Amino acid sequence: MLPPAIALFNALLKREGHSVRLFDATYYSVDYGIDSDGSKADNLNVMPFDPNEKGIRMKTSSWADDLRKEFDDFDPDLIAMSTTEDMWNLGITLLDSIRDRVERGKIPVIVGGVFPTFAPDLVAAHDLVTMVCIGEGEEALVDLSYRIGRGITYENVTNLWVKTEDGRLVKNAVTKPVDINSLPILDLSLFEEARLYRPMAGKWYRMLPVETIRGCPYKCAYCNSPTQVEFYKENSDGRFFRKKDIRLVHEELKYFIGHHGMEYGYFWADTFLAMNNRELDEFCEMYRDIRLPFWMQTRPETLSEEKIKKLAEVGLHRISFGLEHGNEAFREKYLDRSFKNKDIIEKLRIPTHYGVQFSVNNITGFPNETRELAFDTIELNRHIESNNQNLYAFVPFHGTPLRKLAEKLGYVKHTDITRCLTDKPMLDQPQYRASEVEGLQRCFVLYVGMSRSRWKDIERAEKNTPEGNRIFEELKEEYKSKYMNTPATSGVDKLPSAGVSDLEYGLEPPKD
Repeated sequence: MLPPAIALFNALLKREGHSVRLFDATYYSVDYGIDSDGSKADNLNVMPFDPNEKGIRMKTSSWADDLRKEFDDFDPDLIAMSTTEDMWNLGITLLDSIRDRVERGKIPVIVGGVFPTFAPDLVAAHDLVTMVCIGEGEEALVDLSYRIGRGITYENVTNLWVKTEDGRLVKNAVTKPVDINSLPILDLSLFEEARLYRPMAGKWYRMLPVETIRGCPYKCAYCNSPTQVEFYKENSDGRFFRKKDIRLVHEELKYFIGHHGMEYGYFWADTFLAMNNRELDEFCEMYRDIRLPFWMQTRPETLSEEKIKKLAEVGLHRISFGLEHGNEAFREKYLDRSFKNKDIIEKLRIPTHYGVQFSVNNITGFPNETRELAFDTIELNRHIESNNQNLYAFVPFHGTPLRKLAEKLGYVKHTDITRCLTDKPMLDQPQYRASEVEGLQRCFVLYVGMSRSRWKDIERAEKNTPEGNRIFEELKEEYKSKYMNTPATSGVDKLPSAGVSDLEYGLEPPKD
């Protein structure tokens, strides 16, 4: 999905009379360890799709040459980079490729995003970085650009850490969160046509990101949203969790349809259903005028028959659920998620009843987890008739409570930067080795979808050895031919009813 923050900054800056240019590296073969479709080769959940169908092709020219040409053609007064932690090293690779031009012209560089907000010292340590944006950047970037354009000092711009010419690092105060109802409609003109397309369940759509909620009311320990809530509570008098006026959401949707031929809505709220019944009714009434298929992500406990029925009637096509772990006690103690497995199973029967596809996202490799506990996640997924399910390795992002725990346990240092797309699992714990995490990741879909009688073979396929790889390829082909594109439990053994007690299928409490 194209990044909505970049499109928003484009709209804000153009409204103030500035010129903006974007260098988008999406379709370059930057050797970064992933396939051109953004997935790892072993991923059994990737539905087949053909990028050429929409004229999408990887670029054959040198990204470094093209970036330098873009720089020379535009001759910028400011370089801005938005980055997540796992993209930071790629970002500075791009920045280093124009080092001579940046240094020669003394061009200021600002870096913002979630990673700079929670590890500003690490970002500021890069010699080409002039400023770090702490928190939201809408107002700071507009103020900064105004000052640069008029030759006014910018060392006291709020939300910025600024390096001065005399070697100081000025750490300015943080203002309250922006009023999201005052923001303009996203300006997508920076992006090439191909970036408006995204595959969903094997089909291409002109799919655009739409904001309804910013922030999240929940406090999952692996996520930085709760830390952002606390950050703004401590540093300003504003609330980070905000909801957008439904009339403005409608206006943006109509604009996207009329100006960009939007075919599919991508509601990127952390928890889409973090709304009351009145707000849900307002959304459904508004969306009756749109009636495009749409995707959302939410938590199982936010579901009800009535909610999904109403949403399905106006276009809900697919949902992503964050389940994360199958052991109730571990989930509550370490992830700050207290919800019963039997209730999850019951709740996740609702989408299927109304013809709504859904995927289930899981994580393994948490601090203090074991392989045995990870199998509780497999067991729980075997009770859920999802269209697909994923297992990701835990990533200790800066700004999350579990990052602090991982540092306390000595598994990572503050200076360690995550690279979750390409690297091995970052935590290599004595009771749960990184190689074991990788093995379960590779074979998770097989464990969930295939008969328990095949588990011995699947366990052998976990090993990254000639024999393990051979067995994995054989099982993968069997899975694709028999089970892919069918509900997750279609190939499993007889399962207990949803009323089964947790201990009956191995969900014993974790040991300290």
